[in-house]
Amino acid sequence: MANLNHPTNLKYSKTDEWVSVEGDQATIGITDYAQDQLGDIVYVELPWDGGKTVSHEGKFGDIESVKATSELFSPVGGEVVKANADLQERPELINDDPYKEGWMIVVKMTNPSEVDSLMTAQEYEEYLQKR
Repeated sequence: MANLNHPTNLKYSKTDEWVSVEGDQATIGITDYAQDQLGDIVYVELPWDGGKTVSHEGKFGDIESVKATSELFSPVGGEVVKANADLQERPELINDDPYKEGWMIVVKMTNPSEVDSLMTAQEYEEYLQKR
């Protein structure tokens, strides 16, 4: 496995999304591992207008690369309050930095305790080793 970055201040899902929590809002994106597996990302479909409700572990979008198309799943449920509009014109930001410029959506969580079931960076890396 390549030398991948999984920041310790984030939580991770088994479907390769990350979550950063601030108050009752969760910022969500895909992990460095996921973007590495996908290759060059060319298109992302997200709930651009906000206001959409996403369910815990429910689909919130699609991502397309030169290798494959994949669905995106929300590690937490709630209302999408913001999507990263920069990704409409520059989806490659996800490859450049999936944790900063490549974030995808912000969700106002309906049940913040859902974050408790997510993995730490160390747990996620151990999980990846077992795949």
